Parts: sequence; C-alpha cells; structure tokens
Amino acid sequence: MFINNHRKNAIAITLTALLGSSHAYSDIEVDISYLQQEIDYGPVLSNILPEPEDAGFQGAKLAIKDSNTTGRFLKHKYQLQDFTSANPQALIDKAKAQYEAGIRYFVVNTDAQTLGKFTEALGKDALIFNAGSSADELRLHTCEANLFHTMPSRAMLADALAQWLKAKRLQKIFMITGATPDDKAFSHAFKRSAKRFGLSIVKEKDWSFDTDLRRTAQSEMPLFTQHRDYDVVFVADERGDFGEYVLYNTWLPRPVVGTQGLTPVAWHRVVEQYGAAQLQSRFEKNTKRWMNSKDYSAWAAVRSVAEAVTRTQTNDAETNKAYIKSDKFQLAGFKGRKLDFRSWNGQLRQTIPLVHPRSLVSMSPQDGFLHPTNELDTLGFDRKETDCTDTSK
Repeated sequence: MFINNHRKNAIAITLTALLGSSHAYSDIEVDISYLQQEIDYGPVLSNILPEPEDAGFQGAKLAIKDSNTTGRFLKHKYQLQDFTSANPQALIDKAKAQYEAGIRYFVVNTDAQTLGKFTEALGKDALIFNAGSSADELRLHTCEANLFHTMPSRAMLADALAQWLKAKRLQKIFMITGATPDDKAFSHAFKRSAKRFGLSIVKEKDWSFDTDLRRTAQSEMPLFTQHRDYDVVFVADERGDFGEYVLYNTWLPRPVVGTQGLTPVAWHRVVEQYGAAQLQSRFEKNTKRWMNSKDYSAWAAVRSVAEAVTRTQTNDAETNKAYIKSDKFQLAGFKGRKLDFRSWNGQLRQTIPLVHPRSLVSMSPQDGFLHPTNELDTLGFDRKETDCTDTSK
C-alpha cells in the first residue's frame, strides 16, 4: 500500500506542477469509440499461430485504464465504446450513430478501403485514428486533416529493414512475394526502400504454389531459392502461407527477413527497453497474452487523445486536433524518444523494432542515417514524397 500511495502522490505532484494547482481542474468526460472490422483473409495454408481475435481492442482497453489512472487526479474520465463487425457498412452506420450522439474520437481497426469511408461519413471535427492498416496509399494520397495513423506504414517498415541491411552490408537481395494484394504491396514498399538505400535485388520470384509445406518444405524450398549468389532472402507473406518454411531451407545458407525471419514491427513482446517492460507486464496481466502491433497502435491512439486532453484541459475535438498536429505534442510511447505526428499526412513518427520471435535485434532508424530535421523521417514518406500538404498551419 505504501508503494502504491507513493506512486499516486508522485503522479499528482507531477501533474500539478505541469498544469497548475488542483483547484483549476474541471470535470471532463471523454468518450472514445473503438471500431474493428472482422476480415476473412481466406484459407491459410501453413499458419498455425493466428492473430488473436481481440488484437487492437485490448490495447485500446489498456490505454483507457492507463488514462484513467492519471486522469482521476485531474477529474478526467475516459470511457471506451467498442463495436466489431465483418460488415463494413455496419461499422460506418455505428460510427455515424456515435457521431450523432456526440462522440468525436474514433480508433479504427479496418482495411484501407473501409477506413476511407469513415473519413467520408463523419464530420471534419471527428478525429479518426487508423490503428489497423499499413497501406501506403493512406499516407501518400489520403490527406484528411482529421485522420491520424498510429500504425506504421509499409514504407516505414520496409525502410527500417532496408537501413539495417545496408548497415550490415547485406546488399544482394533474393525476393519472394506471395499471391495476396498485401504481399505485393509490401514487396512494392521494399523495392522502393532498396532503391532508396542502395540495395540490389538480384532475383525476384512469386510464390504461386497452393501446397501445405509442412511435409515438403525441405525438398521444395531449396530448389525454389536456387540462385548463383545472394546475401539475404526477403519474404513478403503477410498472412503466413509459406514464409515460415523459407528459414533454414534456402539454397544458400542465408538469413531471411521481411514478414518472417527478421521482421520490422510496430510492437512485439521482446521490446523491453525504455520502460516498455512495464507496459508489457500490465498488458499480459490483463489479457494473458502478448501485446502485438495492433494492440500497440490502438493503445497509442487512445493515449494520444488523453495526452491532448491533459494538456489542453478540454475535450473539444477541434482544439485537441490542433494540439496533436502542433510541435508541442509529445507521446511517451516506450520507444526511446517522444513520439509525434507528421503534420502533412498524420503519421505517428516512431522507431521500428526489428525482431525475431524470441529477441529484439535492433531499432531503426539505424545510426548514421541522417535527416535535416528529424531522423525518424528517414522511415516512410517524407513531406516532399506525398501529395499531402501541411495541415497544421
């Protein structure tokens, strides 16, 4: 009890110092909607570790709890309303009803096409956080001033990986791309990254087989990856049809990177530095499972709202949108530095962990990759690479 009370007192003292005396606080209630699309990715040939059905929601739920822990000292109360459906129109209709009821903060875990419908359906004063889609087109061409992305883009993930390959002098890439549109999108992102950082793609192959590799990988995969020379094998297999069986079965004994092997992610259980172990512990205690990228992205979205409300002392969405887009906003995201949003396309700047299933290998951006204003902007689309304009001014 002494430890808990000590921590509570410390939080109260810190918040008082930041925001002024306690008598200045006013009661504020903030309702946040979490909307999730159940997506049928079709039959998966080899993936025996499916993503949890509540991926994303549990991250938002923890963020509400975290926000209320500090919020009660400021007389702030955060509430989460959640809705899940496989029908995109049902999600849009729910969002409209919630908007009419006064909700202005929406955390959305859907595919890119459905997300676009949210920006059309809701008023410009609604803040929409994309916590589910890594689609690059959302950061290149969709330039809504009220749309924020806490999920990294595929370009950010690919750049994080390409920087590490360049730093390790793994220059020659053998590429394998799966059959799904998402696989092709990730390969496209990596080709951009390879060109950006001076890597050479020496061979490209499409995976078009429909066989279960659990019994045949040892004989099929070496022949499929046969080539005179390469430093590393890049795999784009987002749903896990074949990628796990590339490891240790390549023609040449080479490392595997991409969606399997060494993987760039928003979050993973092995991230423990910078206080992240505390976040991991709280999440596992509540859910009895590991926190993943969608959980983290939803957590970051809710915490961004709470951070803005804490600083502005209002639940007014327009005021908080302006604050989130300003250079004053900073999110403590357990990634080694304060995170903020790019003013031109709403993307959350963040470091990208490079992991394999049991260990953190590195964090990008890598040392030596410089940028005129912010080295985090070496990951993903910089200002001049998009059709978007700065909406913070």
